[in-house]
Amino acid sequence: MKLLFELDEEKRLFRKTVRDFSEQVIRPQVDHLWETGEFPYDIVRKMGELGIMGIPWPEEYGGAGGDYLAYAIAVEELARVDGSCAITVEAHISLGSSPFFYYGSEEQKQEWLVPLAQGKILGSFGLTEPEAGSDAQNTQTRAELKNGEWVINGTKCFITNPGTEMSGVVTITAVTGVRPSGKKEISNLYIPKGTPGYNISPKYKKMGWHASDTRELNFEDCRVPEGNLIGNRGDGFRQFLDCLDGGRIAIAALAVGTAQGAFEESVKYAKERVQFKRPIASFQAIQFKLADMATDIELARTLTYKAASMRDAKVPHTMEASMAKLFASEMCMRATTQAVQIFGGYGYMDEYAVSRYFRDAKILEIGEGTSEVQRMVIARELGLR
Repeated sequence: MKLLFELDEEKRLFRKTVRDFSEQVIRPQVDHLWETGEFPYDIVRKMGELGIMGIPWPEEYGGAGGDYLAYAIAVEELARVDGSCAITVEAHISLGSSPFFYYGSEEQKQEWLVPLAQGKILGSFGLTEPEAGSDAQNTQTRAELKNGEWVINGTKCFITNPGTEMSGVVTITAVTGVRPSGKKEISNLYIPKGTPGYNISPKYKKMGWHASDTRELNFEDCRVPEGNLIGNRGDGFRQFLDCLDGGRIAIAALAVGTAQGAFEESVKYAKERVQFKRPIASFQAIQFKLADMATDIELARTLTYKAASMRDAKVPHTMEASMAKLFASEMCMRATTQAVQIFGGYGYMDEYAVSRYFRDAKILEIGEGTSEVQRMVIARELGLR
């Protein structure tokens, strides 16, 4: 008899495939990647060969023909071992590829989605700006249509995947006019790497995710053809809100995986660490920490899988995506904090994985909508705003 919430055999086998890859290919390189901050080119290329870089996209567009639940499982398993590899995949699929799949023309899909889904190039999405973080409608980047070309000027910050040797294209939000109501008309445009006027700054030095590529982008009279508009003019805000629903589910999965990795390290350490002549796992204070971590992780996983399944079923899921992202990210911060506490002084040392999990966790409460924004979204969906 199949249990409620039980994954089917196909999903279980898929999880094992990604877990085996994470253990055998990624884990041996994690220490080096963290210390050097080098981008994991060989790992990303191998993930492309396995189909991980295009899990939810149809085979006709170079994808693996999977679904969003499979994608969430993959991100979770990658994050269980290394957050940098997990966020590289998450940003590439949820943000870099989604606009082309959901809103791109057939020509745009063939030109860009196919190589993105195959993992031959990496995609990025430029939403955040110095003056437009949580207030995404305050976009300052502008695109003016002149003689059949969009002339783009502005700055994007905290953008993932734009500056690697594999990076191929970035999609950005830009103000393309003013609506009759006086509000900004926001549209999405894509800009291939190497376009004159598209300038990529050096990598940020970050608290966590050392091996992921995060940069500021500057556009100075950057010109792209009129046909580089994705979907309809003025639909950019609605488009990226839908993409963010999917992205929040994936961030929730990333949080679940990060917390799971920290939890497993903590259980192992608690059984090995001896104080007062017995393993610290025998002390109720440690047992309660681990019990709380296990419970929180399972709750977050269930919320995440529910939201992913709703997206696959094409039913409204904005509230569920925000709930999953909110609970999972805050749970991850709690779990990794307790992991460091269980390790004590050793948990503060970089050579222990829980130190990395802890530093990777904080950004999950910020990226793709802060915890405060998630609460605003949930309140709105409840009819309270």
